[in-house]
Amino acid sequence: MKTKSRGLIILLVILGIIAIWGVGKYNGFVTADEQVGEQWSNVESQYQRRLDLIPNLVNTVKGYADFEQETLVQVIEARAKASSVTVDPSNLTPEAIAQFQSAQDELSGALSRLLVTIERYPDLKANQNFLELQAQLEGTENRIQVERRKFNEAVRAFNTAVRRFPANIIASLTNFDEKGYFEATEGAETVPQVEF
Repeated sequence: MKTKSRGLIILLVILGIIAIWGVGKYNGFVTADEQVGEQWSNVESQYQRRLDLIPNLVNTVKGYADFEQETLVQVIEARAKASSVTVDPSNLTPEAIAQFQSAQDELSGALSRLLVTIERYPDLKANQNFLELQAQLEGTENRIQVERRKFNEAVRAFNTAVRRFPANIIASLTNFDEKGYFEATEGAETVPQVEF
């Protein structure tokens, strides 16, 4: 009888240790998931800052009557598309991130074309409002890169925690799935051709 109760106590202690470990792992997943969500909010905030700057930039450029309207229309349309693609922080799948990134990349491309076109307008390039907006836009692009890097770091920490054995058992039982990363834009590895 004494051996049986001792075995029961040992079993209860082991189950208690496993339960405490499981709760600790679960709470760690919750914390890491919240950190990913917070970083996603920071990324969205910087993209929103860029979206907010674009109307001012477009209005400044519109003041130059002979400026190519097609370029402005492309920027406006790309902005509208980028602002319509949203990602729920609880659904940061690789597909959702890729869709968001694609819309943002289209906007980046349209802005790049706008800035290249502006090279043909020396008066516009010298306009103080334009110069300030361009500096703010450049600063925002840098902030976006920083926040995307921080987001990827938070995702890496979360995904590592979710995939490690034996914690992956708790993760699968409690529906913690891997999150998606921001990835380099397709073709980013190709060096652009510069001709003089």
